[in-house]
Parts: sequence; C-alpha cells; structure tokens
Amino acid sequence: MEIQTLNGLPTPFHVDVIESNYEIRAINKAVLCLCFEGLCHCRSVTVSGGPLLRVEGQPLSIRCDVSEYEGPREQDFEWTITRGTETIKVISTFDDRFTDRSLQDRIRSDDISVSRLADNAVELRIQEARVSDSAIYRCSTPSTDSFISGNYEADVQLQVVPSSLIVAPDAPNPVVREGGSIRLQCNVSHNFIEGIYLSLTWSFKKGSSLLEDLLTFGPDLGVTVGDDYMLRYTDGGMRLEMGNGVSHSLVLSGATPADQGMYVCTARLWTREQGIWNRIQEKTMEMEEVTVNSTDPDYTVVLSSSVNAKFSGDPTELECKVTNMSNIHSGRLGVSWLYRDIQPGDVPVSTHTIVSLDENGNLVPGKTYKSRVEAGLITVTRMEPYTFKLRLFRTTDADAGEYMCAIMAWVPSQHGNWKKVAEYVTPALKVSFANKRPVLGVVARRLREATAAGSTFEMSCQANIQNLPPGTAFSILILSEEAIGSPSRKLASLGPEMVLQLEDWGEPGRQDSLMLVKTGKRDFQFRIQAVQVTDRGFYSCEMKAWMKQPGEDWVEMAKGVSNKVQIAFTHKGPTFDLSISSDTTSVFPWETVKMECDVSVSGTSPTADDVAYEMKWFLSRLRGSNSASLLASMDRWGVVRKAPRNDSSDCSLERLGPRRFALNIHSTQDSDAGDYHCTATPWIRSTATGVWSKTLEVTSQRVFLNVKFALWDSMKLPLLYGICASVTVGVVSLVLGLVCAHCCCKTTTPTPRSHNKLMELEID
Repeated sequence: MEIQTLNGLPTPFHVDVIESNYEIRAINKAVLCLCFEGLCHCRSVTVSGGPLLRVEGQPLSIRCDVSEYEGPREQDFEWTITRGTETIKVISTFDDRFTDRSLQDRIRSDDISVSRLADNAVELRIQEARVSDSAIYRCSTPSTDSFISGNYEADVQLQVVPSSLIVAPDAPNPVVREGGSIRLQCNVSHNFIEGIYLSLTWSFKKGSSLLEDLLTFGPDLGVTVGDDYMLRYTDGGMRLEMGNGVSHSLVLSGATPADQGMYVCTARLWTREQGIWNRIQEKTMEMEEVTVNSTDPDYTVVLSSSVNAKFSGDPTELECKVTNMSNIHSGRLGVSWLYRDIQPGDVPVSTHTIVSLDENGNLVPGKTYKSRVEAGLITVTRMEPYTFKLRLFRTTDADAGEYMCAIMAWVPSQHGNWKKVAEYVTPALKVSFANKRPVLGVVARRLREATAAGSTFEMSCQANIQNLPPGTAFSILILSEEAIGSPSRKLASLGPEMVLQLEDWGEPGRQDSLMLVKTGKRDFQFRIQAVQVTDRGFYSCEMKAWMKQPGEDWVEMAKGVSNKVQIAFTHKGPTFDLSISSDTTSVFPWETVKMECDVSVSGTSPTADDVAYEMKWFLSRLRGSNSASLLASMDRWGVVRKAPRNDSSDCSLERLGPRRFALNIHSTQDSDAGDYHCTATPWIRSTATGVWSKTLEVTSQRVFLNVKFALWDSMKLPLLYGICASVTVGVVSLVLGLVCAHCCCKTTTPTPRSHNKLMELEID
C-alpha cells in the first residue's frame, strides 16, 4: 500500500495506519503473554503516552521503562526513529557506534542525549526540538531473558510544530495617582493547533524581590489568584477583562503605593497528556515600571503654649495647630498628647501618653493620667478648623517637662473601616513655671525666755518667701525635741484656714497654757505659760505655703523648717526619790498583799501644801520584762482610777501619809504574781506666783510577788462537790427503789374455795 506524505512528514492517513499496526502488534504481544502466564515473566517496555505535541526550539523528553525482565538489574536501551519507511538509529546506552551519521553532531553537542533515571528507566532528551524531529520514536531493550516473552520495544508518536507564540504587552501608564487604576494589557498570538492550550499570567515584583503572581487565566479556562491578592480580587479591586482573543487586560483599581513596581506578562502553551497538564512553551515579557504617587494627607503641625503656669497650681494650656492641609478629602484627624520627663545628661527617659482623641472622636486617657482625666483636671478640646488644645487645670511640679503633639490622619478603607495613613509628631515643647521655683524660708526667734519652772516662754516664726504668687496662704506646725536628733513631737498647728489644732499636747489641765496665733501676713507667735521641767528641749516651726483655685482643694507649693529655739532653765527645786516595799513576797491564794511606796525628798523640801504627787502602780507578769500593765493610778487631786480586771482579785489605793502611798491586792490569784513597781510625778506650787509646775517622773525599784500553790484549797471544793453529788445520787436511788418495790410487788389475799358444787355432785 502506498503511503502519502506531505513535506517529508507523515500525513494523518499515514499516522492512522501506523497506529493501527502498532495496536495490532501490541495486542498480539499481550495475548502471547497471557498464554505464558504462570510459566514465566513477560517483559514489558513502555514509553511516555502519546501522541506527543511539542514546540520548535523547546526542550523535550521521552521516558522509557522496562519491567518483568530476567537477567542483570541494569538494562540497556536503544532509541530509533521512523519516518515513513526509513528508520534512523538515534542513541544507545551500551553502543557508542550505534548513532546514525546524520545525528552524530547533535549527539556530540548534547543536543540529543539519553539519561538513565534508574536501572530499568531512561529518558531521551532533546535540548532544542526541531520540526524535522517529528517521527515515531521507538525504545528497544536487548533481551536478557532465558526465553523471549513479552514486548521488547515501544513506540510513541512525536509531532514538533513551529513556534508561533508572540507576546507583545502594552506599556501601562508609568505614573498612576493613588486611588486610580492600573491597566495591564497583554497581547498574545499563536497558531491554533488542536491539543495546544494557552494560559496567561500577570506577575509583579518590587526591586530585586522575586516575581509574585497576581492572576493566571487558563489553560483550562479557569482563573487562579495569588494568595496575597485573593481578598482584593473578591472585593473587585482586581478584575480580568478578556479582549478579542489576542488582547487581554488585568485592571487593578484603588492603586496604593504598595502597587508600584515592575509588572510582567507570561504566556504559556500546554498539552493535556494522560490527564496531566504539560507545559511545552513559555514566554515572559516585562511590561513597564509603574509608580504610584501617594495622595496621603499632607499637613504641617505647630505646637505652642497659649497659657503658661507661673506658679504651681496655675493652669497650663497647649495648642496644636494643623495648617497647610492637602489630600484630606473625606479623612479625619486624631491627636495624641505625649509627655516626657527632663533628665540630666544621657539618662534615658520614657514617653507617656497623656490623652488621645481617636478617629471617632473618643477620648482615650493614658494609664498614668486616667484619674486626672476622669476628674476633669485634664481636658482636650478641638477648635475649628484644625486646632487641638490640651489644658491642665492645676499644674504641679511633676508636670514640668517636655510635651509633644502627634497628629494622625485617617481615611476610610475599602472595608468600611478607618485606616491610619499619616502621623506627624511635633518637636518637644518644654513646659516649666514662668517664675523660678518657689522658696520658703522660716526664721524662729525667742521673744520671752523661760528662766525657771512656772515662767512663760514665747517665740515668733516668720516666713521669708521667694517666687510665690499673691494670695498665698500659710500653715504652721510647732515641733519640739528633747535633744538634737531625737524624735520630734507635734505640739500645735494652724492650717491654711487658720484653724488651731492641738496635736500631741494632751496633758490634762494644761490646754489653756499653750497659745499659737497669727500676728502678721507671714508672722506667727507661739507661747507656753507656766513652763514646767518636762517642757525643756528644742522648739522649731514648720511652715507651708498653699494655693487654692475656686472649687478645688488646697495645693502645697513650698515648705520650710526654721532653726531651733531651746528652753534650758536650771531646775533648782528639790530632788525626789521613790522606794517600794511589800509586807510579804510570797502568799497563798485569797490572801491580801500590801505594797507601800515612799517618796523621799532631798534638798529644799517644800511644805506639804505646796507639793502634790501623781502615783501609778504597774505589774509585769514576766520577771525582768520591760512591758508592764497599769493597775491603778491616783492623780494629784486624789482621784483614783483602776484599770479593768478580768480576775476575781481586786486592788485598792490608800494614802498613809504626806509621802506614803499603799496598794492593796485583795484575794490574790495566780495571775497576780509578777514584778510590781510604782512611779511618782511631783507637782510643786511656786510660792511667788502660785502656779503648779510638773517635775520629772521618778520610778521605784521592782518587787516580785509569788503566789503559792495551795493543795488543800485547790482540792477541798472538788472533794466537797463530789461527796455531795454521791450522797445525793445514793439517796435518790434508795427512794426510787422503795417506790418501785411498793408499787410493783404487792401480795394478794387468797379467796377460799366454795365446796357447794362438790357437795351437790355427791348428793346426786
């Protein structure tokens, strides 16, 4: 049969005849293998499924595998091609002289090569396919089997078509305004050949970064979107416009600065082989570099101080003014006020947010300033058109520092939310008091010196001020110390509203002897009448300066402490001593103990009418302990006061003489054991003035009282209670027994039997 050819290539009729012959041959071999199944293995040689369509100038490969064979593991392969009746040897894995002379140049240049994939698999590779490479390719394996079975060769049809793919993209606009559209038009043409499909891919890269696929159309008429652009595609921000079959466009709307970069168009040709897409040609063309001009809001911010605090407590107002606005359109402005403390040298400082006004106009206080913002002491206001004000109603020393204003611009996003697109932070503005730091100095002067007990002591306190505003109020506190460095005691104070308060001056009968008054604008006078020995020491004044705004509390602005003024008169009176004695040091419970305290006087002894004693008795239950509890006291007027007691014992006080006092403990108990001592505070009346003065307190030695354990006393009551209980129980038991015996054990008198009936029976 004559075979028709066209330009040296098999015609479709020719291909059909060859394919029919191959199918018949394959069927015969399959039947032959079935006949020998169970007796031996049938060798099977397979190649890539065909027919294969490839493009001129592109690399191609054909795989060949052999299985179910005997002999060595590594098999050899031979490749031949058939064009019509002509068979040409291509390449062999074991015979270097196998190649036909017409192909030797291509073999030597590695344009045609064979690559072993495994012991039983190889791949024929052609680096640049030619149209003349169209033919039937046969893969053969020399037999290594003990007998011939199966197939030893396999054929596949290869058709190489001329390259006709042309990619010519239109350059997009090199400069696009933010929010505009970027049109990426890609023109693609190629010869239509059945079985070859086209796909288009638009890609993007910025700088030296890798290509990032935006969208791919085809080869199965489907659309594949890059992961980072899926949301934009679904929102309509990226759409595909199919043209007339040659021109296709990808449109990016709502351009942003992130869209600027190089755009690339890639066209690919595909074939569908064994249900898998196989790429046979690809061409990539760069479209153009696109620049997106930002339309972010542009503005200028100026920070200034409209109200300066002159002194602590005064208001401070800062103004943040936005000017030269552009590209704001439907956007909004927000503000954040920032504070930074001033530190010397290179000490790092942290910035704190005072308060913010967000894009919705909500006031958001900073963590540190939340309480002041909620109390209305810090406010933020907006004045049209674009002016923001921060007001501190009461500036303190801690507010001095650097302030900054941050203006944020917000624009609506595609999803309906607000997106921050710009932020400008002003240079720091230093805020401090207009005047220097207020200074308060205090000077104390002795006006009247106490020369002896009973005399009067006076001193003045004067404030020297610097940098304090008019209308400043002052407070004063009088302090006393027994010695330099010892703990100070508060005596009296005058607040900024001039209210006198006695602090630790709690001596009964002496409240009227102390006086503290204001004698001038910044002058105070302190007086102690009838000074006593216990008043000796060092006195000073502590003054504070205060300011008060209408409707607010007092704010301290400065503080100062004066020098010390001493009361140091020599006490020329008698010296007192105190001793304690007990009639016994060991007692039994329920007995009475009497302890006497005798006051002895050395030196000039005052008369009995000019001296009085204040007595106190103490008990320390732990021997040698310094903690003692007050049992009873007798003041200089003879009034007795006893501490509450939880025991059954009691105590009483009596005066045995002018300087003899006794403590009686009645019905002593175990809890009354311990160390006893007494104290005496003499009060002496001046013969000249008749004023009573208090002298130093004297303390006696300690006396230990032991309460013995009385065995019989501790046992007689339990024994008595036990005997009484036993007798009572016995008597009750006896009475109950007699009652039960009388009621339950009565004897009945027997009734004599009648013999009348028996007699009647006998008669019968």
